[in-house]
Amino acid sequence: MQQFPLFVSLDNRRVLVVGGGTVATRKIHSLMPSGAQIHVVAPNLSERLTQLEKSGHITHHAREYASGEAQHYWLSVAATNDARTNAQVAKDANECNALINVADEPRLGNVAFASIVNRAPLQIAISTGGHSPILARLIRARIAAFIPASYGTLTQLAGDYRQQVKDRFQHLAQRRRFWETVLTGPIAQRLLRGDETGARQQLSAQLKLTIEADGQTDNSVDVNKGEVYLVGAGPGDPDLLTFRALRLMHQADVVLHDRLVSDDVLALCPSDAEYIYVGKRRADHAMPQATINDTLVKHAKAGKRVLRLKGGDPFIFGRGGEEIETLADSGVRFEVVPGITAASGCASYAGIPLTHRDHAQACVFVTGHLKQGALELNWKHLVQPNQTVVCYMGLTALKELCEKLVFHGLAADTPAALVERGTTQHQRVFSATVATLHEQVASASVRAPTLIIIGSVVVLRNKLQWFNPALDQSVQESPANGDSFMN
Repeated sequence: MQQFPLFVSLDNRRVLVVGGGTVATRKIHSLMPSGAQIHVVAPNLSERLTQLEKSGHITHHAREYASGEAQHYWLSVAATNDARTNAQVAKDANECNALINVADEPRLGNVAFASIVNRAPLQIAISTGGHSPILARLIRARIAAFIPASYGTLTQLAGDYRQQVKDRFQHLAQRRRFWETVLTGPIAQRLLRGDETGARQQLSAQLKLTIEADGQTDNSVDVNKGEVYLVGAGPGDPDLLTFRALRLMHQADVVLHDRLVSDDVLALCPSDAEYIYVGKRRADHAMPQATINDTLVKHAKAGKRVLRLKGGDPFIFGRGGEEIETLADSGVRFEVVPGITAASGCASYAGIPLTHRDHAQACVFVTGHLKQGALELNWKHLVQPNQTVVCYMGLTALKELCEKLVFHGLAADTPAALVERGTTQHQRVFSATVATLHEQVASASVRAPTLIIIGSVVVLRNKLQWFNPALDQSVQESPANGDSFMN
C-alpha cells in the first residue's frame, strides 16, 4: 500500500489553493464541504470561483504565487498549468512538513485527493494514488449507485444512540450484535423507507425492552421481527433491477422465487439464504398460491427477512396483491418494490414502442391464461383502432388469441410479434401478422416466457431494434402476399 488512507478535519484550518482555472475549481469544490478557510492565489479566477469569492466562500489573492508562501498553510494545493510554479509550491510545503497536493503530479506531493461518495456523515473515499482519477470517479459512481442517500440519516441515527447503547451493554460483543441487528433489520428498513420518526421510536423501544442479567443480554426478546420484501425482478436482464431491489435482495434470509426469475438475477441473492422454488407452469404448480401465502407468513413470524422475488412487476399479473393481503391480515410487515414489467422491458429490447403518435395512442395489457380450456377476454375492447395489445402468458393460447381477434374485427394483416425470453442473451423476436404469427412460432420450438405484441407499432421494429444478443436468431416473417409490412 503506497498511501495510507486517512480522514482529517479541515474545519477552520487555512488551506491554500494556487491556481484559478478548471483544475483549481474542481479541487476547491472538493474542499468546501470540509469547512476549511480557503485562500486562492491566482491572477485570475474562473467564473465559478468568482461567484464563490463574491459569496464569501473563498478568499482571493489576485497575484502570482510568492516563494515560501505554502509554509504558512496547513494544506496546500498546487493546481496551475505551470509545472515550475507547482513544483515550487510543493518544495515549500515539503520543507516544513506541511500537507501538499499537486494536480497531475502526485509524486511531488504527499496527499492525494480521493473521489468521495458523500452520504454525510457517512463518507466513502476511493483513491488510485493519483494514477487514474477517472477510474476513481467511475468506481465512485458504481458504489454511489448502491448506497442510498438515506444512509447518511442512518449513520446519524446510530451516532445519536451510540452512547445510550454503550451504557446499556457493557461488553463490546453485545453492542456489536445489537447494532448489527438494528442496521440490517426492520429499524433500518423503516428509516430507509423515509420513516425516521418511526425508526427512532422503534430503536428507543428496543433499548427499553432489552434486559441485562449478570452481564448477559436476554435474547428472549425478538429484536429482529421478520418482514417480507415483495420485489419485482424485471423481465430477465439483471441490469434492469432497481437499487432498492438489489439492497433488499442482498439481505434476505429466505428467498421464494418463481420460474420467471432469471438465473442471473437469482445469483445476486445471498448464497447462504434458504431458497424455496414456487414456480408455476401450465397445469404444474410447484406450490399452490395459498401455500405460498402461508409460507411467507410462517418465515416472517419466525423472525426471517423474506424475499418474495417475482418476474416482471409483482402487481401486473403477478398475484402480488393477493400475497400482501395475506401478510396484512396476518400482521406481517411488508414492502413492495416495483419491477420493470415484461411489456415495457421486452418491447424496449425488441425495438417496439408500445405507443407512438403515428400508430397507437393507447396500450392494453391482457393475460392469455386459459380458464377451463378457453380464452375469455373483452374482444370488442381489444380490436379498437390506434391501440397496442400486449398479451402476457399467451404462448399456449396464441392461435386462439389471433383467430378470435380477427373474428371480432381486427384486420388479418395487422402486424404482430412474439418476444421469447426478452431482455436476455437468449432473446428471439418473431414478427409476422396476426394471421400468420401462430404458424411461424409453432415451427420454431419457442419456450416460455414469451410476450405477444399486436398493433401497427410492430412495423417499427426493423428501424428501431438495437438489442442484438450473442444468441440472437431474430426472425422476420412476410405476410401471405409476399410483401413484408416491415419495409
